[in-house]
Amino acid sequence: MELIKKIKQAEAQAQEIVEQAKVEAAEHLERGNESRAQATAEAEQHRKKATEAAIAAAQEKARAEVENLKTQAEKNRRELRDKAKSKMAAAATKVMDYLRG
Repeated sequence: MELIKKIKQAEAQAQEIVEQAKVEAAEHLERGNESRAQATAEAEQHRKKATEAAIAAAQEKARAEVENLKTQAEKNRRELRDKAKSKMAAAATKVMDYLRG
């Protein structure tokens, strides 16, 4: 009788251990899932910040390039006007000389 009682008690303890192990495994799995979700969210946030920084840097570079191109275009226009003015004056003189005969 005592032996049967001890066997049943051991079976109950074993069942408790199994149930506790299931609970602990479920908790461990949940912590792992939460940790993974948090790591994923942090990685997404980091990727977003890196993307925004890259876009901002590209925009700044593009602005600088636009300013550089505008400056160069203005310089080219001035040079072209100066050349045209000098040639116009010479052409006008030639026309006047031709008309005078």
